[in-house]
Amino acid sequence: MSEREIPEQYLEGYTRILTEVAATGRRLTRDELASRRALGEQAAEAGFGLRSLVIAHLAAARGVWPARGADAADGALAAVQQVVDAFAEGYERAQRLAVRQEEAARREFIDDLLYGRSDLGRLAERAERFGLRLSHEHAVAVARGPVAYEEGDPVPRQVERALIARFGDRSILLTTKDGRLLCIAPGHQQDVLTHFAKQAHAATDGGQVAVGRPQPGPGGVVQSYEEALNALEIAERLDLDDPVLRASDLLVYPVLARDRQAMADLVHNTLGPLTEARGGAGPLLDTLTAYFDSGCVAAEAARRLSLSVRALTYRLERIHRLTGADPGDPAHRYMLQTAVIGARLLDWPGSAA
Repeated sequence: MSEREIPEQYLEGYTRILTEVAATGRRLTRDELASRRALGEQAAEAGFGLRSLVIAHLAAARGVWPARGADAADGALAAVQQVVDAFAEGYERAQRLAVRQEEAARREFIDDLLYGRSDLGRLAERAERFGLRLSHEHAVAVARGPVAYEEGDPVPRQVERALIARFGDRSILLTTKDGRLLCIAPGHQQDVLTHFAKQAHAATDGGQVAVGRPQPGPGGVVQSYEEALNALEIAERLDLDDPVLRASDLLVYPVLARDRQAMADLVHNTLGPLTEARGGAGPLLDTLTAYFDSGCVAAEAARRLSLSVRALTYRLERIHRLTGADPGDPAHRYMLQTAVIGARLLDWPGSAA
């Protein structure tokens, strides 16, 4: 693009201005500067490179440069400076507008893609503009940090630069949605999403990233995106602090939560008696959570809770007496652990579920 010959129309009136300035020593008028800015915008919209445009201006200046007289040369040089500055200002203004329009188009496309607000055929055509082939499988990774991120913020730009430096143009779409970072990539390129997760985790100061499963078609992008969001929600409810969550590793939790009423009945019937304990169900529920998360190793569970093993054992016995289920008995363990997971998913006993 930068090697294309620059048409004369983008230099219109330039040599006349230089000739007059060299002869009179005057500065450019407001209208002349405005005309240079307008030409700069037109050249940017036509796709010419700024470097080639500046070279064309300098070459034209050489053709009418004053043959003698320091004052004339100084005036001509000042005019060149004004012209190039105004021209570049117009060029940059057009580029900023183009970037804003591109961001707006990408934002509209992302919204339509994730919310299904467009005809699938039209959506597939628009997707190709952003490097996506919706007939193929795609997977979505979602990263959240301590603050919300918008398009153009330093963090999204940093992550995008890292991915482009590593993979170049590989049909990858990076954007933001609801304050989170999103990466949409072909389903077979898991290395892209893995690198995105690594970069996003670092750029967001330890933020958490969830990766949905690869899914085919336009609806597959939505499904993978929703899986990633659900993984982040599950991690928040269950206090999972893994930096990278894969929806494929968390499928048991949506299954458990699918029948909410059945899960609520299990929680109430199994753990309900814990509410009768002094201090409420919270401390005993935390005890069960630590016990199961540590692989039913009492010493490790006690360490996590900053308790002695004796105090932990007392709590487990208290749970056994209240519920009738023994956490140490394999026959009771699955029911108790499932109920504990359900309690965390339903925010019990903090909610009325």
